[in-house]
Amino acid sequence: MSKKSNETSYISARESRRISRENQKITRRLDKRLARKHVPEGEYLTQMRDAGNVVEFDNLHTYFFTDVGTVKAVDGVTFEVPVGKTVGIVGESGCGKSVTSLSLMQLVQRPNGQIVDGAIRLNLGDKAYDVAKMPIEAMQKVRGNVVSMIFQEPMTSLNPVFRIGFQLDEVIALHNPHMSKEAVKARSIESIKMVGIADAEGIYERYPHELSGGMRQRIVIAMALACNPRLIIADEPTTALDVTIQAQILELLRNLKSEINASIMLITHDLGVIAEMADYVVVMYAGRVVEKGLAKEVFLDPRHPYTIGLMESKPVINKTVERLYSIPGAVPNPVNMPDYCYFRDRCEKCVARCQGKYPPEVHVSDTHIVSCWRYFEEGGAK
Repeated sequence: MSKKSNETSYISARESRRISRENQKITRRLDKRLARKHVPEGEYLTQMRDAGNVVEFDNLHTYFFTDVGTVKAVDGVTFEVPVGKTVGIVGESGCGKSVTSLSLMQLVQRPNGQIVDGAIRLNLGDKAYDVAKMPIEAMQKVRGNVVSMIFQEPMTSLNPVFRIGFQLDEVIALHNPHMSKEAVKARSIESIKMVGIADAEGIYERYPHELSGGMRQRIVIAMALACNPRLIIADEPTTALDVTIQAQILELLRNLKSEINASIMLITHDLGVIAEMADYVVVMYAGRVVEKGLAKEVFLDPRHPYTIGLMESKPVINKTVERLYSIPGAVPNPVNMPDYCYFRDRCEKCVARCQGKYPPEVHVSDTHIVSCWRYFEEGGAK
């Protein structure tokens, strides 16, 4: 390892302890705010910018405070999820997709992980809450009821020591304390049938290890839909499933969205899944949104060099190439992010202005937005 590399990666024990002490002060303060009980609703009530959105992320910053520095996992993310629509979030591993969704659910691993700035406005119909300010006590009534999440790995999402029925009943009973045990069980069986499982009563009595991967994925979806949420977060719902089961799960999500009129935040690496499912696309890179717009705009006319690179690196049927395109370089160190465009050092289409600060958002059209100096120089900024 070179001397220069040593200088940038090495941190002394004394410096690590200093960083740790400072981080503990910050995380204690942020934790204390969330742990308060009997907080007046007025403290986290807010107004939606557009009543047609179910959730609005506004300049969201979610950081992880580690002993070697602060990791800016989500660094100023802004986008909306309209009512009844599917928004696809795409980007490589570590770009902040899952952390954005976990921030909405208040499931970021605390105390190291914290929402430090920004707002997440959640539309409840008659009122709206700012999730970033909500105490844990209030969030427990929203999580699983208004917003539900289909977690990334169905093999580990279910508790192996409890029957499927018990785990479904627990979700429904928690948010519907007025329901009798018989009514809760009937609702659980109805949820299992809703996701296309024929022997619902038999599955209700089984343990997770008795089911295949596809069946477990369906149970996780049934659990997420049990309380008819307004928003479903699907975090790579087809991971570890074969292609046939993937197609069935995606078709299931599409049909269920229509049945309960819910919105979907679909997080995935698969551009094909996004193209098939999403109405809107958000492209993330290194904790920031680099491009967003209608699915047809982003796929037919990608503008950001990173989006273009993702499109070119995907194999195309009936197109013969000697070697698939690969974006050069690597993602910058998340502890020491530069003040210029995060993609600059990997970009093959840089212009002179790329040497300056991070680019602002440029409106290519009313719905198509990109953060790139190339279009700012062309006079496309609004």
